Amino acid sequence: MTRLWDKGAPLDERVLRYTAGDDHALDNRLVAYDAQASIAHAEMLQARGLLSASDLALIRTGLQDIAAEHARGEWQVRLEHEDGQTALENLLTARIGDAGKRVHLGRSRNDQVLTALRLYLRDAIDLLAEKTVAVADGLDELGTRHIQQELPGYTHMQQAMPSSVALWAGGFATELRDDAQALRQVTRRVDKNPLGSAAGYGSPNLPIDREDTRRRLNFASVHEPVTAVQLSRGKAEAQLLFEISLVMQDVGRLAADLLLFYTQEFAFVELPEAFTTGSSIMPQKRNPDVFELIRGRTGTAQACLIEVMSIVAKLPSGYQRDLQLIKVPLFRGIDLCLDTLSILPSALAGIRFRQEKIRLDPSIHAAAQANELVVKEGIPFREAYRRIGEQLKGK
Repeated sequence: MTRLWDKGAPLDERVLRYTAGDDHALDNRLVAYDAQASIAHAEMLQARGLLSASDLALIRTGLQDIAAEHARGEWQVRLEHEDGQTALENLLTARIGDAGKRVHLGRSRNDQVLTALRLYLRDAIDLLAEKTVAVADGLDELGTRHIQQELPGYTHMQQAMPSSVALWAGGFATELRDDAQALRQVTRRVDKNPLGSAAGYGSPNLPIDREDTRRRLNFASVHEPVTAVQLSRGKAEAQLLFEISLVMQDVGRLAADLLLFYTQEFAFVELPEAFTTGSSIMPQKRNPDVFELIRGRTGTAQACLIEVMSIVAKLPSGYQRDLQLIKVPLFRGIDLCLDTLSILPSALAGIRFRQEKIRLDPSIHAAAQANELVVKEGIPFREAYRRIGEQLKGK
């Protein structure tokens, strides 16, 4: 297998396996985006007189066909390819000949992979935001189904003030919609065209038109200057993982409440059997595994964020191979959040609050009673607070 940087010297296979790592497998999710960016780059080269119209036609058709074949599962990026960029260029060259060797003019694998990654992240952000809102909608529906159902409001794990299922669910729904808005704000960092920055210092002596590829790929702006592109690596990724961590934190706290409400001591809710599992030893048990794993994966999301920030923290300027390692925690964080958000609406649809089991302690109305004294008698709140406290203490 010829690699893009081959100069004839043999490569120890242990080096390939160590340096490529999981990159070849991870790049499978970027193939369609890489083909899209490569076509835009070739169209720019042709517009600038650096590529013939006939070569462009071959490149465009070849990349479209190769990407479609990949989408159908007819080929995959493998270790011997090293990465997706090598796989695409080698497959293209094998198919269309020398025209395939012309597509890389004016770019590096560095800006090539970053362009594909940013195109992918734009779609991932949209999907994450949509699925976050879908969970919020599921919570609103849950609140509507139990619109009249009272629920104790807790502080310090004790009944504190009266609440309701609708108010409880609505609080989580509001925060998740805020999370969705924050996810979309990550697009500001993602929506900059890195193509043409090459290895971080541009393409000397070539009339590259970065505005042209920006327009073709629908980026909001060109990432300038070229030296800023590699300095930006890890920032959009970390920002996205931070927002993912907050989404997972919110659904983790939702899961923690439901797990508490599901205990025999509370018994406030019934969970759908399709979303619980059985015990291997205790015939009577149904286990709320889905919600336990949602709660646990909050920690995984935070770990992905810390891993990305740690990789980038002390790198010098310019491209460093360390940056390749960002993909693993980035994709893992995106995937676990999407998986979690995908399962929650159906799980929420099957939850039933058990009215017959929910009891509010009479003392839960103490704050309201103190406020009522203030309004009726005009006494200071602290005096009302003391009097209600004494009455309750006497009981």
